[in-house]
Amino acid sequence: MGALLWLLIPFIAAVGAGLWGSWANRTRKVRSDGPELDGYARFREAMEKSHSGT
Repeated sequence: MGALLWLLIPFIAAVGAGLWGSWANRTRKVRSDGPELDGYARFREAMEKSHSGT
């Protein structure tokens, strides 16, 4: 019985880690890479303008 109890501890820890991982990842779906990609597109346009002027 004691061995089963010791095996239950890592099982509970794994379930807890899975629950925490899904909870921590819930906000990543809401925020995409949109703002970062928009900023990169503006940067590329500015670089192309500065190089085409010379």
